[in-house]
Amino acid sequence: MIQLNLPSYSFRIKQHENAELIFDPIRKKYVKLTPEEWVRQNFIQYLVQEGSYPAGLIAVEHRFLQNKLSRRIDILIHNRKGEPVMMVECKSPETAINEGVFDQIVRYNMELKLPYIVVTNGMVNYACKVDHIGNTFEYLMVIPLYEEIQD
Repeated sequence: MIQLNLPSYSFRIKQHENAELIFDPIRKKYVKLTPEEWVRQNFIQYLVQEGSYPAGLIAVEHRFLQNKLSRRIDILIHNRKGEPVMMVECKSPETAINEGVFDQIVRYNMELKLPYIVVTNGMVNYACKVDHIGNTFEYLMVIPLYEEIQD
């Protein structure tokens, strides 16, 4: 897999029926190793190891309904009260982070109204703090530490 613009982490990867699988410690199972999954697993490790995000408060591929349609959030972070506070949209390294990608996560967040959204392709990361009352958002210079997103 391609080297991402994140620290290097160790992963459990195995071959199974002509496919590479990577162990997801959050879902506690092996999943198909796609370029997007590579970004997701690296970003999860970044959050846990660099940002001190508790692994037990992270959900992966969290499903929710929006306008009666099933949607999926790549990574959903909860605070210590169990309330969701941040969502992360992961794309493959080849996918440009453009307006269309932001539109997707903003549409999702219109339903959930989380204070933080992050978009990453493993090469570039964008984090925003969202003010739902003022209907504005602010780009952050870095991915906030877990302690910084507690209300």
